[in-house]
Amino acid sequence: MKKIMLSFAVFALAIMTYGQAKVELGVKLGANFANTDIEGSESITALHGGAYGLIKLVNIGIQPEVLWSKQGNKFSGGEEVNLNYINVPVMLKIYLPLGLNLQAGPQFGILTNAENEDGDDISEFLKGSDFSAALGAGWDAPFGLQFTARYVLGISDINDFDGEDSITNKTFQLSIGYSLFKFGK
Repeated sequence: MKKIMLSFAVFALAIMTYGQAKVELGVKLGANFANTDIEGSESITALHGGAYGLIKLVNIGIQPEVLWSKQGNKFSGGEEVNLNYINVPVMLKIYLPLGLNLQAGPQFGILTNAENEDGDDISEFLKGSDFSAALGAGWDAPFGLQFTARYVLGISDINDFDGEDSITNKTFQLSIGYSLFKFGK
């Protein structure tokens, strides 16, 4: 985690040296509507939150984030599965007029906790990492706020139980971010 942030800081300083980029650091919080592709499962509503950095050159930006994200699903019988991840999406942002933007990029996740409804640890049945593709749209408001809608589709199989079918995460996110620091143009 420290290496990612240090790399981001060095990259941001190198770009700022030429005076061509705008760099922001901020925080974000939002809602997850999460599910898995297990037949008969339903989505749960949960939270995600963390920090982001943005390097913007004219109409293109790169926005790495570090987010805590609660995901999982529930079944028709009412049993809920809660999966907590530290996710690191790296989003390419293509800017349109008025601060509107389209976003796409990979997301890497590390499973930090997995419990069923009774609080039993089920992490032994799941892989410790997740790889996803994220697509979304947003609006970077002129007063430091970011509004984002994003769909994150799991690519890697998170099931680590022998002989069972593949399981992937699916999450729709709505979030609001606030820029704490801005540097450059």
